[in-house]
Parts: sequence; structure tokens; C-alpha cells
Amino acid sequence: MRRGNLKMKLLLGAGIMLFALFNYYSNSDTNPFTGKTQHISMEPEEEIAIGLQSAPYMAQQHGGLYPDQKFQAMVDRVGQRLVSSSIAATSPYIFDFHLLNDSKTINAFALPGGQIFITHALFLRLENEDQLAGVLGHEIAHVIGRHSAERIAKQGLTQGLLSGIAVGFDPSTAQGASSIANAINMNYGRDDELESDSLGVKIMMDAGYDPTALIGVMEILKAAAGPNKTPERMRTHPDPENRIEKIKEAIRAYE
Repeated sequence: MRRGNLKMKLLLGAGIMLFALFNYYSNSDTNPFTGKTQHISMEPEEEIAIGLQSAPYMAQQHGGLYPDQKFQAMVDRVGQRLVSSSIAATSPYIFDFHLLNDSKTINAFALPGGQIFITHALFLRLENEDQLAGVLGHEIAHVIGRHSAERIAKQGLTQGLLSGIAVGFDPSTAQGASSIANAINMNYGRDDELESDSLGVKIMMDAGYDPTALIGVMEILKAAAGPNKTPERMRTHPDPENRIEKIKEAIRAYE
């Protein structure tokens, strides 16, 4: 390759990377609920819109909504009590709680903006209302922690940097950088879970629920997952034992 063409490629690649970095770091704000500085360009209204648009699709992926309105009413009651009695009430988000008609997948998750889901499979394994509050409080914490919006912004940064590397250098270099980026993003995912566990404890306590019930939820998830020999650094979620220790620390801190 001629030296002029190589120089042009390097300059173009560097320009793409600098633009991605500027776009990411020029948007900086302190989350009032976590105290963490975040780089998010998305407004809360956009998060709400994404969640509302995605909610029907997510429900469809899990067999639709659970037909027993008695159980759904319980999920609604506990969820709204958590929101109205905690710091979540001062957030700009609109919270809706959905019980999914999925009897196999043991899971709960939150979409941006306040759409929160729990599968019937997990619901059935919970032993009391406090454990349900633990699950929903954790998901509420993901929403007010703006973890989905933060993840979207970080993925945009990662993609911009990888594009710059691919243009300025070569595809093999970009593939190696992609592996590193994936490992970093998994670490962010684990941090989000631990932050939501801690903030979820506060949300539970503010609403009058027993925060130690969240430890029971971790035991349920651990038993359902079975033995996991994958190193923790290669997982998107922290080890349940580590989460239990962090939950105990949070309970002592908020007492």
C-alpha cells in the first residue's frame, strides 16, 4: 500500500474514533439516585418511548401475559407500593409491572423507562410477598439507575471505536479489540447488577419490606441455575454468593 493511502486511512480511522469519544464524553450527568456520573445522550422521554414500544414484543417472546388477574394484581400492588414509597416516586419514569405467561424461564427484567417483567416460573418459586418485592425492587433500581440507556451509549462508543480501528488498521486488529470490548461490557453488566441489588435494598426498606428476603431470592436463582463452572469475569451476572455479601453490606448501610 502506498504511504499516502496508508496515512489517509490512519487519519480517517483516528477521526472516527475521536468523534465517537467526543460524542460519548460530551454528554455527562450525575444520576441523582446513584450519585454516579453517566455519559448518556438519551432523554428520559426517549427511554420511556423505547420501553413502551418494546414491551409487547418482549411479552410475546415469553408466551404473552399471564391470564390469572389475581396474580397480576398482586404484582401490580407490590410494584406500585415500592414505587410510591421510595425514591423511585421522584423519578420521571412511568412504571408498569407485567407477569409473563412463561412457566420455564426463571427471570425478571426491566426495559428502559419503567416497563418491568417477571416470569410465572420465577413468581411460583417465590416464597412470600417480600421476595416478590425484592425482585421488583431490583428491577426498579435498574430503571432509575438508567442502566439500559447507559449500556446503549457504551455500545455506541464501542462500535465507533471498532469502526475506526477497522478503517485505520485492519479487520484482524478490530476483531481482537472487539473481544476486549465485550469483556469490558460484561464487567459493566456485573456492576449494574450489584448496584441494583444495593439500591433495591433501599427501595424495599423505604416501602416497609424485609430486605433480607432478597437474599432468599439469590438462593432461589442459585439453585435454579445449578453448578456454573464459567469464571465470573466471563459472565454478565455476578456470582450469587458475591451478590449475597453485597446485599448484606447494603442492609447494614441503610439500617
